[in-house]
Amino acid sequence: MLRKLRICLQVVMMTLVTLLLLHIGFEVHNWAAWVAKIQFLPALMALNFGVLAVLIVCALLFGRLYCSVVCPLGIMQDFFSWIGGKAKKNRFSYAKENKWLRYGFFAVFAILLIIGFAPVTTLFAPYSAYGRIVNSLFKPLYDLLNNWLAGMDAANDRYNFTEVQIWTRSVTTFVVALLTLIILGGLAIWKGRIYCNSICPVGTVLSFFSRFSLFKVRFDDSKCKHCGMCEKNCKAQAIDFKNGTVDYSRCVVCGDCLDKCKFDALHYTAKKPVAAPKPVDTERRAFLVGAAVAGTSAALAQTQMKVDGGLAVIEDKKAPKRQTPITPPGSVSARHMQKHCTACQLCVSSCPNNVLRPSTDLMHFMQPTMSFERGYCRPECTMCSHVCPAGAIKPISREEKTSIHLGHAVWVKENCVVLTDGVSCGNCARHCPTGAIQMIDYEGPNGTVQVPAVDENKCIGCGACENLCPARPFSAIYVEGNEMHHIN
Repeated sequence: MLRKLRICLQVVMMTLVTLLLLHIGFEVHNWAAWVAKIQFLPALMALNFGVLAVLIVCALLFGRLYCSVVCPLGIMQDFFSWIGGKAKKNRFSYAKENKWLRYGFFAVFAILLIIGFAPVTTLFAPYSAYGRIVNSLFKPLYDLLNNWLAGMDAANDRYNFTEVQIWTRSVTTFVVALLTLIILGGLAIWKGRIYCNSICPVGTVLSFFSRFSLFKVRFDDSKCKHCGMCEKNCKAQAIDFKNGTVDYSRCVVCGDCLDKCKFDALHYTAKKPVAAPKPVDTERRAFLVGAAVAGTSAALAQTQMKVDGGLAVIEDKKAPKRQTPITPPGSVSARHMQKHCTACQLCVSSCPNNVLRPSTDLMHFMQPTMSFERGYCRPECTMCSHVCPAGAIKPISREEKTSIHLGHAVWVKENCVVLTDGVSCGNCARHCPTGAIQMIDYEGPNGTVQVPAVDENKCIGCGACENLCPARPFSAIYVEGNEMHHIN
């Protein structure tokens, strides 16, 4: 029953986490946000001591159940391990704990986490690794399905689905996500939970407590026939059947060993078993959580953007080279983001305006930054601040959003169509939601023209001017980030 219960919980948890990361609607976030908040590392970064206390108490009572039924990366590895078991049964054997690798890596990870070195935190945080896989590899497939349904609806004069753009927010993050899926999938097929018990920092933390857990998988020496089936099916390689011992620091309480023991010699109990009825044999059930085939480029079915009314195809915009990156409203500063963000990509997938994308900068590796080639940060939108589970983006209200200065607009004379093409424009001033841009007289080569002037005290850095500027490929006005967000 333990294995069956574990599989049911895995299906529920994996479904909720995946739907949340795909962000199929804010309604899903309303009732599924808790699955992100109970993840260990995001809770640690958010200093959510209540969640951390519950997870540690659970480890002291039941062992590393967190790794089996809560962590999506652990569940994903179980899926690949199950695939490996179809090709070769009874393939595992007991292996001693590699303490030098395990605790050495954890010490390095802890030090770099404290000093805020983002690349290590973002690469090895298990929940964030799965978030990148969903956002970079699975979401394009979901969007492709959505667009197909939208096309079918439109053909029948129904509009239940809205067509969305499918594009690669970051090639670097796409490659990292693909490599993560391939490497961890391969390791899980080959050696089961080797990543969880050698590299994963969350697994190492929980191992400190799980070795003292109340409920454990225990041998009944009077019934054990030393057949070795428990050891051969332990994907954590934690069972030594010859000595009748289990390494509880690595056991993830999956229940596979209990299911495989035909002599009722293993029990998950609080004390050494005395006697127990023989369990009913059941057929091995297929693991129900599927993962979409990786490698689909987010550039599939890319829709070309057009000018107002769809009259002509225009050249795609390119991001300017900013001296200071722009971080989401509620993040306070790039420094705060660097120290708290685990790069789970939940805010990126949740952004309805296509403004957030993973950074390629080493010190903010894969953490969200703002850019306005495909949209701008609408003053009424606070979505990213309400989905962050790690406290990197603090919740803000709509009223607070309109007064937070993320950056300031800068006019680039060489790109302005008023001067390069000799036409009147004023698009930036017309669409500025705060009235920070005014058109003023300027003596150009062909006489007096109207060009934008920016009032930095009014500009909040929303990017409407940059996004709606007709100049291509670089806008004639762009947003430079503020080192520290401030409120006027």
